[in-house]
Amino acid sequence: MAKLTKKQKEALSKIEKNKIYSLEEASALVKEVNFAKFDASVDIAVRLGVDPRKANQMVRGVVSLPHGTGKDVKVLALVTPDKEAEAKEAGADYVGLDEYLQKIKDGWTDVDVIVTMPAVMGKLGPLGRILGPRGLMPNPKSGTVTMDIGKAVSEVKSGKIDFKVDKYGIIHAGIGKVSFDPAQIRENASELIQTLIKLKPTASKGVYVRSIYLSSTMSPGIAIDTKSVN
Repeated sequence: MAKLTKKQKEALSKIEKNKIYSLEEASALVKEVNFAKFDASVDIAVRLGVDPRKANQMVRGVVSLPHGTGKDVKVLALVTPDKEAEAKEAGADYVGLDEYLQKIKDGWTDVDVIVTMPAVMGKLGPLGRILGPRGLMPNPKSGTVTMDIGKAVSEVKSGKIDFKVDKYGIIHAGIGKVSFDPAQIRENASELIQTLIKLKPTASKGVYVRSIYLSSTMSPGIAIDTKSVN
């Protein structure tokens, strides 16, 4: 086991063992226990009472965080020439089609989100093995396959994120930076949690939101009282 540094020990000492915090308390504490020398990300992990192996219990969706993610999201707009100006005006970092399809085929994936049009999806199919594992494949359900390219790019740039439950029934998402104030962290976390609650599958039985943990990059996780968010 790696030896804890002085800062790590100090951070751990601020989290009471076996204590379950309210979302408001955790949003303030996550700033205090951060010991990274950079503006670390604030992440949330929500374990749901679902069996993701069953199609009728899959939880997936999008949410627009009220205060954004604090991250400069790189957006690639794969569009036909008539949509290029719209994509550029909305703030897309890369705009084009065939040249970027070739770059992706050659292994380039230096973007966070890809936005495209329904007519282009056929060309993206063969690139599924490259884009799929990296979570970059556009999807109509996440709003990244649309004719309203400008709106899609703007939403992603302003803090719209998509999420999907993993095979263990957990939703992982970045919801801000430690430089955010506690209220911003709390409001972003609450927006995601309330969205998850609205998406509860009818096939899910028993306790739906089973546990919630808030953490920053490299910091310990802080357990949140699920009753404080329902």
